Amino acid sequence: MQVIPPPIKKILDKWNIRGLVILSLLFQTFLIFLAPLRKRTSKKLLAAVIWTSYLLADWTANYAVSQITKNQGKEAEPDDPPKNKKLLALWAPFLLLHLGGPDTITALALEDNALWARHLFGLVSQALAGVYAVVQSLENALWPSITLLFITGVLKYTERTRALYTASLDKFKDKMLKLPDSGPNYAKLMEEYDSRLASNLPMKIVLIKEPDKHERPPTLVKPDRDLTDLEIIQYGFKFFDTFKGLVVDLIFSFHERDESRDFFNKLQPEDALGIIESELGFLYESMNTKTEILHTKIGTLSRFIAFGSLLSAFVIFCRRPSKSTDFHGADVVITYTLFIVGIALDLASMVMFLFSDWTFAEWRKLKDDPEEQKSPIDSLLNWFLWFRRPRWKEHPQCKGNRTHEVLTTGFLLRRWSGTIYGFNFIGYCLKAKVSRIHQKRTYNVLSKVVWESVILMFDCVIREIQMLSERIKDGNRSLGIVIRRWSKKNSMIYYTVYPLYRVFFSGIPWIFGELWGYIDRIFSVKAHLDEIRFLSSEPLPKNQWKFIFDELKHKSEFAETPEMAKKVSSARGEWALRDTKLVEIEPLMSYVENVDYDQSLLLWHIATELCFQEEEENLSGESCDDREFSKIISDYMMYLLIMQPKLMSEVAGIGTIRFRETLAEAQRFFKGKHIKNRDMKQASETILWVQNDIEPVSVKGDRSKSVLFDASILAKELKKLGEGSDIGDGKWRVLSKVWVELLSYAASHCKATEHVAQLSRGGELLNFVWLLMAHFGLADQFQINKGDARAKLVVGES
Repeated sequence: MQVIPPPIKKILDKWNIRGLVILSLLFQTFLIFLAPLRKRTSKKLLAAVIWTSYLLADWTANYAVSQITKNQGKEAEPDDPPKNKKLLALWAPFLLLHLGGPDTITALALEDNALWARHLFGLVSQALAGVYAVVQSLENALWPSITLLFITGVLKYTERTRALYTASLDKFKDKMLKLPDSGPNYAKLMEEYDSRLASNLPMKIVLIKEPDKHERPPTLVKPDRDLTDLEIIQYGFKFFDTFKGLVVDLIFSFHERDESRDFFNKLQPEDALGIIESELGFLYESMNTKTEILHTKIGTLSRFIAFGSLLSAFVIFCRRPSKSTDFHGADVVITYTLFIVGIALDLASMVMFLFSDWTFAEWRKLKDDPEEQKSPIDSLLNWFLWFRRPRWKEHPQCKGNRTHEVLTTGFLLRRWSGTIYGFNFIGYCLKAKVSRIHQKRTYNVLSKVVWESVILMFDCVIREIQMLSERIKDGNRSLGIVIRRWSKKNSMIYYTVYPLYRVFFSGIPWIFGELWGYIDRIFSVKAHLDEIRFLSSEPLPKNQWKFIFDELKHKSEFAETPEMAKKVSSARGEWALRDTKLVEIEPLMSYVENVDYDQSLLLWHIATELCFQEEEENLSGESCDDREFSKIISDYMMYLLIMQPKLMSEVAGIGTIRFRETLAEAQRFFKGKHIKNRDMKQASETILWVQNDIEPVSVKGDRSKSVLFDASILAKELKKLGEGSDIGDGKWRVLSKVWVELLSYAASHCKATEHVAQLSRGGELLNFVWLLMAHFGLADQFQINKGDARAKLVVGES
């Protein structure tokens, strides 16, 4: 008995190579156009498509080459054209070309770069396999096209291997290391000193110090105007070349720190955002694509040779006569498709190459005099870059009393996602949908209604399944009690009904429960469902970025030495509290100084939400901004703590345990108070009604890590802060400053490699804060405070 029917098996045998070749071409097409999108969004569906295409592309090409090699050794079928196998041999170098991968993605993750040696071995083995397939088909009249395609394939595969090699962290670091500086020749200086001393010549050793930064001419001059789009890219490329050493923990000199800090102190926040946006884009391209190696002389020459070889092979194949009689018609069509699509994809790659930020920055270097008259080429490049400029739109805020400009750059033109995600603790406890502060503007009302209906339906289905599961558990528990009671009184029931109950009503549900738990642990199904149901998103408000920029700029004024910079960047709220100049902040200090960072995050997040849920009237414009900014960053930091553990791995501590125990206490509290209508305002008021005359730790001890009612005490302390101070310091100004400090602490203590890895998932506000802190000198990498003094032997009076 055959598992696969003979007719189907015959079709599979006939079309397996053809299908694999077409599939390999499809994967290449998907990757070249979809891979650039992953730096613009964090959508899981797109990431899954790219992940699948990336993994299957290599597998398909490798398997197809093995099938071609195997097919060359078989006897020809009676109905096959006389030279058809020779045409199949032409496909082997095409598959080698596909293994070279598109220019837009070389590494799916940073770890892939470390596997460059494996790809080098793959290059050699696949080239040998292709040669073997061709040798089996000799004598082959298609050898000119095959040879040219081999040149193209080897060059493409070499480019990919080089890109992985240069982006691997150890090679990336080696490439950036400067020549070792051994300092002045101490031995020679002391020999001269001894000889002159023996000759009784008067002399002295003078230390020539490096000039102070105020004595050095500035190396970067900012024009007294807003930067053009081209200048933003040029400055971004310049700082990328300097600060890419952050990825491999290199240290920077005080010259580089002062140059960057002085320049950024003169920037407008929007220009700073654009520069950092382009810097992160360059960093993404250098670590995940072929862009950097293609912008070298060798890379450019390699690409022109590869394209010329591909085009020449196509022309030679087209001019070959009698293709219709020598080869199978379908195979000729597939070959033409491989050539035409391959050439089209190469042309598309060239267009992306020519119109990339990297090309513009390399082609037009920064001018020594920024006020020099711009050339027509600069104007043309500025026109191209204008389309990629960040777009801002006004949204009504504070119940329509004010407006905010928020980032709304088009999907295909943006350089990062531009989204601030949020996760709300109380909303998650109540399974409530958290409303957005900046409501989406959509002109397609029908699509909005349909999407919200789908989400609502999905949420209802999940709730019904959970309720049904609870009812089944309750019914099963009650039934078990009754059957066990009867089985004790009646032996017949004990030997008949009770075993059936144990198998069908107890054993089978337990098996399914264990199976579901196993699946959830492997694929994190519950976490993905929670993301769909409880994750909120906000566009980046311009005022909020300005507020973050001004806060870090203000802190940088105190970071004159590496020690002071480290102290400022290590603040977790205490610096912000002392900077408010309010006398009522002393009770708040214990919530940042005497607690772990993850505990502080959860405390301030719940306290912020309790304050936010109160209806506040007559808020000033600045306080209204601070209220909404605090809410956005509060939810964002909880999202990072719970949903992005890799980004917070250095500071998270026992954040997951503390969150789970606080969640358990909150759910028990809400259940006892019969709060089941998902009313976050009522839930917040109920928490605040609880008397806090005695601290929770005095009643519960320190076994439980829950901070629910500690946060309630913090919220009540915040409410005591004055709202109408002359300097504008109220509870919302305090909260906004504390949240910026908590955000900057997380950004500076996150591994640099995790920041870079996040760029391929849409990027985060955290990445921007990390790089902005580095530009302001608020980083551990600035270890050199003063330049080395150089000794000089001076003959004269001692």
